[in-house]
Amino acid sequence: MDFIDQIRSLAARIMNTKDIVQTEEATKNAMVMPFIQALGYNVFDPLEVTPELIADVGTKKGEKVDYAILRDGKPIILFECKKCGGDLSINHASQLFRYFHVTEARFGILTNGIVYRFFTDLEQPNKMDEKPFLEFNILDFKEQDIEELKKFAKSAFDLERILNTANELKYTRAIQHVLSEWMTNPSEEFVRLVSADLLAGKRFTPAVKDQFSQITKRAFQQLIGDRINDRLKVAMTPEISLEPEEPLTQAVDKNDPNAIITTPEEIEGLHIVRAILREVVGPRRIVMRDAQSYCAILLDDNNRKPICRLRFNNTERLVLGLFSGKEEEKFPISELDDIYNHTEKLKQTATAYLQQNEGN
Repeated sequence: MDFIDQIRSLAARIMNTKDIVQTEEATKNAMVMPFIQALGYNVFDPLEVTPELIADVGTKKGEKVDYAILRDGKPIILFECKKCGGDLSINHASQLFRYFHVTEARFGILTNGIVYRFFTDLEQPNKMDEKPFLEFNILDFKEQDIEELKKFAKSAFDLERILNTANELKYTRAIQHVLSEWMTNPSEEFVRLVSADLLAGKRFTPAVKDQFSQITKRAFQQLIGDRINDRLKVAMTPEISLEPEEPLTQAVDKNDPNAIITTPEEIEGLHIVRAILREVVGPRRIVMRDAQSYCAILLDDNNRKPICRLRFNNTERLVLGLFSGKEEEKFPISELDDIYNHTEKLKQTATAYLQQNEGN
């Protein structure tokens, strides 16, 4: 299984269990250890992953790191864990600060099982920075986040390579924060900058400032909205099978009783299922295969992994087919939005396939 698929599978499990994980120990066992394992480290080998590594700090003896990943007998990554959903403010990283100072590890990770904050010593050697250079949310990540996370995997770990990009990531996060502030509350300096050419030498009076502050804010919002819509159009475009015997759509004679016609309702149904499952699995992995009697929605274009069936050929009676194992259960729906009423069942079906993949 690819690295991203392992992370997606773990994310699906955490989504289903996070509400019942109440303690720090349970968070370690159910979330953090599987995360370390997904990175390729053997959590059952104390020479590779050591729980409660002793890190004496000055007169304090017997202080323990929750987990330390070792290479050649020396720690390279330290983990400090809080309970699921716990606060990860810098005030809760005091132990990690101390451990970082007295070990040879160059990376410290503060986590509550969902959010992972990665620290190093960019500002001052051997002293952990107060701000993380990378933050990874296992329930809300992008492919770029996976690429950065992959650098910490056992098979790819390269200290110098990570340090070279850590500084860039740190400044990227800082700039993103500034841009985010400008989007919601543009500073006077920024408004002056973007409006200078438009004003053509006119005075920047308080009234002009107020006017262009609102215009700048709206321009930002519209620009971001347009970009999001463009991305959604690409993501929600139905995938067409390249195999000639199983086309998604084809030129047909509508009077032909054997014709396979993909309707707008079926395409919209695919979009709704993709939207429902987006937090469980990437939309491009949810694929449509149309047939005469129903339209199948599959995971990974695999007919052994049906998510549901859209039985929309009779436009007067829409039916949604859901699966428990191999058995299909049919539910009449009055309109396409009723598919959202079956969100939990659709997520359960997709999650079961992902866990099956992990087991294999």
